[in-house]
Formats: sequence, structure tokens, C-alpha cells
Amino acid sequence: MSTPSPDGPPFRADHVGSLLRPEFLLTARERFAAGELDADGLRAVEDEAVDEVVRMQADVGLATATDGEFRRASWHMDFIYAIQGIEKVAENITVHFRNADGSLDYTPAGLRVTGPLSIDEPVFADDFAHLQGAVQPGQTAKLTIPSPSMVHYRGGAAAIDPAVYPDEDAFWDALSAAYRQQVQGIAVQGCRYLQLDDTSLAYLNDPAQRAQLAAQGRDAEHQHERYIRQINAALAGRPEGLTVTTHMCRGNFRSSWAAEGGYDFVAEALFGSLEVDGFFLEFDDARSGGFEPLRLVPPGKRVVLGLVTTKRPELESADDLKRRIDEAAQYVPLEQLALSPQCGFSSTVEGNALTRDEQVRKLELVVETAADVWG
Repeated sequence: MSTPSPDGPPFRADHVGSLLRPEFLLTARERFAAGELDADGLRAVEDEAVDEVVRMQADVGLATATDGEFRRASWHMDFIYAIQGIEKVAENITVHFRNADGSLDYTPAGLRVTGPLSIDEPVFADDFAHLQGAVQPGQTAKLTIPSPSMVHYRGGAAAIDPAVYPDEDAFWDALSAAYRQQVQGIAVQGCRYLQLDDTSLAYLNDPAQRAQLAAQGRDAEHQHERYIRQINAALAGRPEGLTVTTHMCRGNFRSSWAAEGGYDFVAEALFGSLEVDGFFLEFDDARSGGFEPLRLVPPGKRVVLGLVTTKRPELESADDLKRRIDEAAQYVPLEQLALSPQCGFSSTVEGNALTRDEQVRKLELVVETAADVWG
């Protein structure tokens, strides 16, 4: 693990990863689903959309470039289903989301561990190769993938075939080993910036979420400690020069959220033990609590403050952002801080309730504010 340099990732002005899909890409997906466009045709449209969105990130002044997760239906399930030994099952997972107007449900397909877990070839290798070829001078290509925790959080032991892994320890050993294959393989491909997205470590701050796990017979009070150990195992022996961050939020589906609560419950283990270089933390409203838990962040790790919301189109005030950065700097030194939107703009293909122009303006605000604060 390396100390982030002032000019390296995570950058003073950064972003989480997913971006709103352009209409021409959504139309191509519909045509592909209807059998009117073949796989090569869809791939060509995706390539065009990725090239365009990489240029947009360069134009607004971001040093980070992602592919917007344009080739995925969701931020996590496309990756998880690509792990050998995991199958998609018909039983949908229901996740309850809320927003200012009410509630709605997200019902992705479920998963089951039916065979030995492995990632023999890096997941998204071809997608990342295209991104590497599309980045502009001064940009660093970032790959975002779900953390190992996300394979376990929704289903737990009930999703694991006991004939394959008779206990959870055996499952976790295999899953972390598979993730090590991913980390090593994508680094060999030239990846220098990897992000592990993990909603579970934020969800577990919510007493209601812990109560749900406890009702399933799971160890809700210590689940986060297990997840942190397994992420560390997945990163063991990672190559020099690979910056790894994690992003945590309380759910992001069509401008809605699933959990709330400050970082207090997980903070000591999270900041003290998780062996990553930086933390992307949601702080766009009161649901995320205060900055006090940041006092536990050790020297040498960067905290990327997610102060600009992706859930609403209204543009934040630069002065308000600077004030909140100053408040956070009471708990962790200013030189360890950075700024980003609180989450992706389109964690699922549907996207949040704002326009692409409004998305661009928010990214510009992040860049402009970071320049004012850090130079």
C-alpha cells in the first residue's frame, strides 16, 4: 500500500465511476434485446459512447477517466455473474429504496454459488483495454468493480451450495483468492487505479439493516469486520504502483437510497484496518451523519468527500462545499482530503433523475472547487 501523492489517484477532484448513459446507447441496447442489432453492432455503439464520455471527463478537467460503466446493467451484478462458480438464479432479490417522494423497489436477479470460485481471466479486461486506448493525455483510467463483500451481503450462507463450500470460511478463502486473481490480472494489463465499490460497509451503519441480518441469523455486529478482513486478503500481495480505493454509499437507484446513518459503527475497523489507499465517502446530506468519524483516519490515507449529490439536479454552492471541506478538516488534515460527487450518476442503467448537462455541471463544480481549495 502506498501513500497517495498530491498529483496521483485518488485525485483532489475525482468521481465515483458511473455516468448517465446517452440516449443512442440506450436505444442500441433496446435494439439488441429485440434482436435487431447483433453483439458486434452493440459493441461498436458502446465503444463510441465510451470514447465520447472519456472526452467529456477530460473537457471538464478530471484526471480520472472511467468508461461510465456503460457496458453494464448495474454497478455490481455484471461483475459478480462473471465469476466462475456463481450462477444467476430466477429468485429476485428485493431491495427497498426511498426518496423524498416515497419508495420503490429494485429487484435484480439473485445469485447462487454452485461451483468452485475463480477468475481465471480478469473480468472487464476487454472493456478496460478499450478505456486505456481512449484516455486523453493527463488522464488515468480507473476500473470500478464490486468488493468481495457484495457477493455475500444479500444472500449470505443461504446462497452457498454446502456441497461446494461446507462452511463460510472455505467460501471466503476461495472468494478472496479469486479476487486476488482479478487484482493481479488487471494490474498486469496496466491498471494503476482500481476501486472496490462496497455498499455493505455503509449499510451496516444503519440499525435497521443490522436488524435484518440478525433476523436471518447472521452476526450483524461483526459482519463488517469479516468483510474488511476478506477485502484485505483479496488485496494481499498487490502489485507496486496500483492505487486501490473503496467507495461506500447507502444505495443509489433512480435517485433513491436504501440505508442511512453515520459511519460511526464501522469507523474504527474501517479506517484503522482496511488496507486501501483512499475512501470515497458519501456526505451529501444528513443521512450520512457528521464528519466526526474521520478522526480515526490514519496518516497517509486520502478521504474523498462526496459532497456533491448525484441524486438531485440542483447545483450546490461552491462556498457551501468549501465550508464543509473546512469542517471535515477539523478531523483529518486538509492535505488528506479530496472532493467528488457522493456516488455515481447511474449505478444502474436507468440512471438518476437529472440530465447529462446537469451531470457535467456538477463535475465541473467539483473540479473548480478542488482547484480553489488545493490549487
